[in-house]
Amino acid sequence: MKKVVLYLGIAVLCLSFTSNETEKTAPKLVIGLVIDQMRYDYLTRYSDRYSENGFKRLLKNGFSLENAHYNLIPTYTAVGHASIYTGTTPNNHGIISNNWYDKFLKETIYCVDDADFKTVGNSGTSGKKSPKRMFTSTLADQLKLHQNSKGKSIGIAIKDRSAILPAGHSANGAYWFDGGKEGKFITSSYYMNSLPDWVNKFNSSGKADDYLSKPWETLFPLASYTKSITDNNKFEGLFKGEVAPIFPHNIPKLRSKNGNYSLLKNIPEGNTYTIDFTKAAILGEKLGTSEHTDFLAVSFSSTDYIGHQFGPASVEIEDTYLKLDRDIADFLTFLDKNVGKDNYTVFLTADHAAVHVPSYLQSLKIPAQYFNTKELENSIKAITQKYFNSTELLENVSNYQIFLNKEKIEALNFTKDQVAERVVSELENLDGIYKSVTAKTLQTTSFAKGLMNSLQNGYNQKLSGDVLLIPYPATLTRGKTGTSHGTGYSYDTHIPIIFYGKGIKKGVSRKRYEIIDIAPTISNLLRIEAPNSSTGRVIEEALVTEIHD
Repeated sequence: MKKVVLYLGIAVLCLSFTSNETEKTAPKLVIGLVIDQMRYDYLTRYSDRYSENGFKRLLKNGFSLENAHYNLIPTYTAVGHASIYTGTTPNNHGIISNNWYDKFLKETIYCVDDADFKTVGNSGTSGKKSPKRMFTSTLADQLKLHQNSKGKSIGIAIKDRSAILPAGHSANGAYWFDGGKEGKFITSSYYMNSLPDWVNKFNSSGKADDYLSKPWETLFPLASYTKSITDNNKFEGLFKGEVAPIFPHNIPKLRSKNGNYSLLKNIPEGNTYTIDFTKAAILGEKLGTSEHTDFLAVSFSSTDYIGHQFGPASVEIEDTYLKLDRDIADFLTFLDKNVGKDNYTVFLTADHAAVHVPSYLQSLKIPAQYFNTKELENSIKAITQKYFNSTELLENVSNYQIFLNKEKIEALNFTKDQVAERVVSELENLDGIYKSVTAKTLQTTSFAKGLMNSLQNGYNQKLSGDVLLIPYPATLTRGKTGTSHGTGYSYDTHIPIIFYGKGIKKGVSRKRYEIIDIAPTISNLLRIEAPNSSTGRVIEEALVTEIHD
């Protein structure tokens, strides 16, 4: 009996020690920084003019993955953010695009729209949102579960989806920017019934107007931007009211024709404004100051808006990243002061990258093209007319997916698989289409690597279409200025991943890792369960092993 009591006493002491050690070694604040549309080569291309305390501080004192990729298609904002924080791909988490065709509702839906909730922060409709369409838990959700909801988790971004999806289902709050005539950060009644005082104070500060009151001028003399093509070129989009895409951009003059407060999204100060709000959140919510670990998911959206308009080779993109580097340096200094250098862990990555403007590539004789979706629809109808005597079997074409009308197909005594297989065999001959595959093939065949593996990871049996297509490299379905993303090619998938702070080693790895590896790695650092559908692996070489000793 004495031995039993002794063993029980030792067990209790061990459990107590383990719990205390976990609390002692875990960071007080975990921060995910996601840069919307950041190519990996932005880290290297502009490195000679980055400051010592921004990207370089993270690289020198953190652990950088130089060969990290997305292992899924499509590489869009909502998909990327969901995959980062769930540790899995759309076949599991269910966010298959930003917008997609709902074959049950027979309409196109948006990833975070939810009519069951209302806007908190103004009388508009921009806050009728929630994370309900994401099927799985996130890193932030798992931390909440582990700590019995005693830590806080918050998402922040200019884009609603970039704040909502990372913060997860159990967040204390998610905040995004409502532009137009509003110019304020708002939220949804999913999270709360009224904005906290610190948010109201920030919204009343006039910072948005301050940033829109100055022209967009380059950080350094314009002539020194040698990592970009000439400022005045035909490959870049224009602000409404401009006759050429050149510096300086007269933001005060352009404001009224470019969405008023929404113009803040399209200039580097949109990222600075996001940092300003993030600082206010840390102070207002007292993040990183309790005995529990708090979680903050921050996304920089302006890089994406600017990238779409001007493209990766532009002076505008170069200037945006040089200024973002200063913003990150300022934010790290703020964290040092207000949370403590040894009390936080940061990871930095991107939700996708981007292709060089195809018309620019064409000017260099590099293969690139533009694809016409309407021509694709007409080709599909011609196929179904020829083989099934009907042009009504096509229900929707979007996101390089084809949705067939099951009811009309069966009324003609055919099966959906028959029609899909015929469409695939014929579309292989269509200009612009590199590969096509039926949903049935993705359900019955396992692809271990390459584009088909990425397509399979992005295919959700419940939500996705009946035929999935892959275009040729450097193909866009837009006008000939600016750029986009969405494919499984390296220009869209190769992104930075940097871990920094408490529990992180200093170092570099050139091994291939995938975006879904972030969540299980941070989960392991925190000694919590990974998100419930996580399929990634722990990046052991990035972690300080002593933290578990």
